[in-house]
Amino acid sequence: MESPPPKPTESDVPADDPLDRELPDIVDLVMDMGSSPPAPRAPTRLEALVETATGYAKAASSENTRDAYAKDWRHFSSWCRRNGFDPLPPDSKVIGLYISACAAGGPKLGAPALSVSTIERRLSGLAWNFTQRGQPMDRADRHISTVLAGIRRKHAKPPRQKEAVLGEDLLAMVATLDHGLRGLRDRAILLLGFAGGLRRSEIVGLDVARDDKSDGAGWIEIFPGKGVLVTLRGKGNRWREVEVGRGTSDQTCPVVALETWIRYGRIARGPLFRRIFKDNKTVDVERLSDKHVARLVKQTALAAGVRADLPDAERVLLFAGHSLRSGLASSAEIEERYVQKQLGHASAEMTRKYQRRRDRFRTNLTRASGL
Repeated sequence: MESPPPKPTESDVPADDPLDRELPDIVDLVMDMGSSPPAPRAPTRLEALVETATGYAKAASSENTRDAYAKDWRHFSSWCRRNGFDPLPPDSKVIGLYISACAAGGPKLGAPALSVSTIERRLSGLAWNFTQRGQPMDRADRHISTVLAGIRRKHAKPPRQKEAVLGEDLLAMVATLDHGLRGLRDRAILLLGFAGGLRRSEIVGLDVARDDKSDGAGWIEIFPGKGVLVTLRGKGNRWREVEVGRGTSDQTCPVVALETWIRYGRIARGPLFRRIFKDNKTVDVERLSDKHVARLVKQTALAAGVRADLPDAERVLLFAGHSLRSGLASSAEIEERYVQKQLGHASAEMTRKYQRRRDRFRTNLTRASGL
């Protein structure tokens, strides 16, 4: 690979380098749309339009995605400064060196090597940031694509899947929770997340009722005596519905747990799952972070003794929010197509990746061929 062009090596870059700041305000982007300034007689209308455009721009991606992309840009900008390169405009040779450094790590500095998936995510973040600044990155350029292909070939590893929380595990985890307000909320989170096969962002993104002005991921509708219908916002402009039926016991029924939390938490509108103050009696108006779901799964799995054959340091790494989703796929003794629909997968192959107890040799082509 050709060496990059020489870059200035000055180390006196100010700490508040503008490249580390957030993207230009949407006002600047709107003003760039036309060469002539707007008529001075309607500044209020323009301000309203800018505010509307800002809302739409933020709605184009989730808050977690924007935070991740901002982190990617800060990491790249910092690396460029340390090595005497300019982050802008995008230079394919510099980006090729950057991903090489990410893959190799910094043994002398104690910096760990990044995984292939993290490097690919970083590239996506850089591409987004460059595009927002009006200077698109050519990811197909050989200085990037060839280096990335080599990183994949040398460092790619099979994905590490989180441990599935099976049905009996979930019962033990729920039993560790008390009957205070926080326990009622967390019980509803675990049971609904498991029975619905929901992602952690989908769980905390739910509203107690439909609200077209909400920034949530969807809402619930309870059908007395039958179950709860969860409506979720999917990719693009797609919506999907997840039916969660009543269980065989009120103690482990996700619908009963949900009704109990709504009643005692006095949730009438807005976010379904919210923070609770230290007094364990007052419910906040703010929506829970999706990190709470991951912590909750880890804590209750450890408390319930799930995978007690392993040391605690290893056990805590096995469980995450996705353990609920894969747990349903692994526990439900039902036709695969129903599990696929519940998880919202486009293909059965994706659903099979979540099934930890799947009989891989149910279809035996060896015997079918006469051997």
